[in-house]
Amino acid sequence: MTLAAPRVAILGFFIECNRWAPVSTQAMFEQSIDIAGESLAAEIRSQTPRLLPDTLGFVAEMDRAGPWHALPIRAAGAQPGGPVEQAYFDGLLADMEVRLKQALPLDAVFISSHGAALSTGMEDPDGELFSRVRALVGPRVPVVAVLDLHTNVSKRMTDALSAFVAYRTNPHNDLRARGEEAARLMQSFLREGPGEVSLVKLPLVPPATSQLIAPGTVYSELIDAAQAHVAGEVLNVSLCGGFALADSPKCGFSVVVTTRGGHRSQGAALARRLASDVWNARRRFVSRLVPMSEAVAKAVVCGLDPNSPPMILADVADNPGAGGGGNTVDLLQALIEAQVQGALLGVFTDAELAREAHTLGLGARFDAAFNRAADVVGGVCRIKPSSSPGVSCLRHSAQVVALSDGRFLGRRGLVAGTQRDMGLSALLDLGGLRVAVISNRQQLLDPAQLDVLGVDLATVRTLVVKSRGHFRAAFEGFATSDRIFEVDCPGLTTPNLRTLPWRHLPRPVYPVDEDTTWPTTTP
Repeated sequence: MTLAAPRVAILGFFIECNRWAPVSTQAMFEQSIDIAGESLAAEIRSQTPRLLPDTLGFVAEMDRAGPWHALPIRAAGAQPGGPVEQAYFDGLLADMEVRLKQALPLDAVFISSHGAALSTGMEDPDGELFSRVRALVGPRVPVVAVLDLHTNVSKRMTDALSAFVAYRTNPHNDLRARGEEAARLMQSFLREGPGEVSLVKLPLVPPATSQLIAPGTVYSELIDAAQAHVAGEVLNVSLCGGFALADSPKCGFSVVVTTRGGHRSQGAALARRLASDVWNARRRFVSRLVPMSEAVAKAVVCGLDPNSPPMILADVADNPGAGGGGNTVDLLQALIEAQVQGALLGVFTDAELAREAHTLGLGARFDAAFNRAADVVGGVCRIKPSSSPGVSCLRHSAQVVALSDGRFLGRRGLVAGTQRDMGLSALLDLGGLRVAVISNRQQLLDPAQLDVLGVDLATVRTLVVKSRGHFRAAFEGFATSDRIFEVDCPGLTTPNLRTLPWRHLPRPVYPVDEDTTWPTTTP
């Protein structure tokens, strides 16, 4: 029986954690978003919200369905980074519990989550959050979560949920649609009782660069085939490639099936069949990176020939969207040495350099020091022991050609329609090669980030991005897929998984261990 006006709690915890990246602090969450109660309520109804679109889609669909009471608890999210500082996470959990208790009785709970979090004292903070919510509301209250495609799923997470809804696109441009789907499932659970979630995990950790969902890719084919099973008692099928760089016991490709209550066995059987299909296709999850020298040579040719189509070089190993610092210099140095023309690197994170450009002002010419905190011995850059791979100092003459406060309204892809902030930003011209320098670490995932610096993409021959894949949705019309090259550079987010010092990853696992086996008869 449908409730007249159900009381639905809304909360979120959103971060993707790279085991080797610097610790994610409270300040990093506050810089992105960490709001509760009335502030969260206002954000949900804002015309330019900072929340991810899954929550906005959930709220809009619940509004369309009829009267309900939204009870905003707390939403905290940060740019991908290292494990979350434990004291902050403990405080976040305690505050959420207090607010949930004050909101009781509840008819349902919605959670916006990434699902690949770590904390300095826990391997499964997502599971801890989900299980505490379940313990507070009891077994009959529907708890529905929307999660990233790259979530690292644990049984503790799925046991606590009534429905598990993961993105189905990569680049992720279906967040709002998945939030709307979560709301429709919630409505059905309020009428019929909560659903059940089944999980099968595989010893497979596809590199992030092999998880593109586009026509002809293996991931796209598997997801399309899985959606054909969503009917009748099967409410959702999610195929989650996971985030290997978490180096977590939870890592591994996950097949998750949500069914109506009382049909768990059907969901479990379907999850096993689909997992077998994924395993049989495992060798197609391969990353083919372009050597840096070859990529730079392509950029030289592109800059010299105005009739050649524009191209994109993706520095996938320094992706802030996976915990990278957005400040490695190897590719930049190579482009400078090759005297590449018509190239734009966006975006490079260096708050000190951006601040200096603002102090000097438009038109100023100066000796730009990228990563000036790196040691310089005898005029040669040296990487500090604590620095990330590929992060060293680089000096080059530059001119300030544009300045911005870095605030932008997303218009494409993942952050479309939401308010974002790069902090003080500057566009520097290094002599035919321009660099967009920002203060708040993030990847290039929307043309609006370049708009605020006055960049006309028609003047760009080669766009160099520090991003794994979200730029594809944002710059779809700039370069054709055959003119996008993923470059093999050093960095914290390298797709070369066999080179990493694994400590917590379940072994054996493919492709790190080539001879890994998985018996498809495993229950």
